[in-house]
Amino acid sequence: MNWLDLPAARAASGTVRLPGSKSISNRILLLAALAKGTTHVCDLLASDDTSYMLKALATLGVDIKQSGENSYQIVGTEGRFENNNADLFLGNAGTAFRPLVAVLALMKGCYRLSGVSRMHERPIGDLVDALHGIGADITYIGNPGFPPLEIKPATIQGETIRLAVKGDVSSQFLSGLLMALPITGKKSVVEVAGTLISRPYVALTLEQMKRFGVRVEHEEWQTFTIAANQCYLSPGEIMVEGDASSASYFLAAGAIGGGPVRVQGVGNESVQGDVRFADAIRQMGAKIQMDKQWIESSNLRSGVGSLRAIDLDCNHIPDAAMTLAVMALFADGVTTLKNIASWRLKETDRLKAMSTELRKLGAGVEEGEDFLRITPPENGLKSNIAIDTYDDHRMAMCFSLVVFGVPVRINDPDCVSKTFPDYFEQFRRLIYI
Repeated sequence: MNWLDLPAARAASGTVRLPGSKSISNRILLLAALAKGTTHVCDLLASDDTSYMLKALATLGVDIKQSGENSYQIVGTEGRFENNNADLFLGNAGTAFRPLVAVLALMKGCYRLSGVSRMHERPIGDLVDALHGIGADITYIGNPGFPPLEIKPATIQGETIRLAVKGDVSSQFLSGLLMALPITGKKSVVEVAGTLISRPYVALTLEQMKRFGVRVEHEEWQTFTIAANQCYLSPGEIMVEGDASSASYFLAAGAIGGGPVRVQGVGNESVQGDVRFADAIRQMGAKIQMDKQWIESSNLRSGVGSLRAIDLDCNHIPDAAMTLAVMALFADGVTTLKNIASWRLKETDRLKAMSTELRKLGAGVEEGEDFLRITPPENGLKSNIAIDTYDDHRMAMCFSLVVFGVPVRINDPDCVSKTFPDYFEQFRRLIYI
């Protein structure tokens, strides 16, 4: 196993230009492929997840040409992929796998979708059940309820498509359905059963669909209606804003290391839910300034005990909330992060992984089904601990923040290539030893 040793840091300050948002990047790639017309996508995230989506779309016959660094020309297919028989390998990219299942299930082709072993452990039964309910032909190749999948041509009947999907496991199921249904040309009504988690990601989906000319009406985030005869139209040129989840690590560095640290590429007009991470760390004592295209964090204090403990419902910032768990090591008091059950179904079981690694550093941790309660170690953080990252990019990036207390080793640091290949280079530019 490879590793990266990070020395203890006394402060952090500087400016970082964020990579493009993963969630926006893969949504735009799919919508551009389904649209009428050619779309010029600028500032696309260069990462493993977007690479899997690009390769999959190319395999399906979409004409894609790179036109510059992180820029692509995508010729839309008007909702019908040229290749109607394909095998697609999608790694551990949920933002590619789930929407493609929904889209391909409504087409007239035969497709097989698979991923890495962890993807085959991530549930997809709720999405498949919803699609089965309207005539999709999807078969589990392995364990029922999980990838890999085989998809055959669907038989969709009736003038109006009505279906229900559970909302309490992953918002990607609903997002995938919403992005797919316009290709049928029919009026579609989607009912969400139970509580919809990660609502900001669904709002993000609706915003990207609107950029491509399709509007979705919703009632209290429970009933979603797509009018008939809407189709995706290329907006011509489209920009991907910076990744708000990735911003969290640098904003946290400013809050713990004194700052100021400024992230460029995302600001107070962002459509991403994780931009509200700034509000959370303001509660912890950070000073936050924002403009349309940047956010800056700072703190009059730094290091261990420089922050206030918080008790927070994190449903609105599921990914960025992981950063709060490590920040809790530097807080005065007990921090409680609630409504984070979705962590268990991500790239790893993040609740278990986070608990394990925080305990290595000496923290007291209470792990529940949907919460973490973190007490900083009484006698200071344990030094030179080797942090396991579980092939999870966010575990690696979160635990880099430990350097504001003690030196730390990050095992398998290359896992950050999923969303932020040069993260550690950018992070080291900000810290002062």
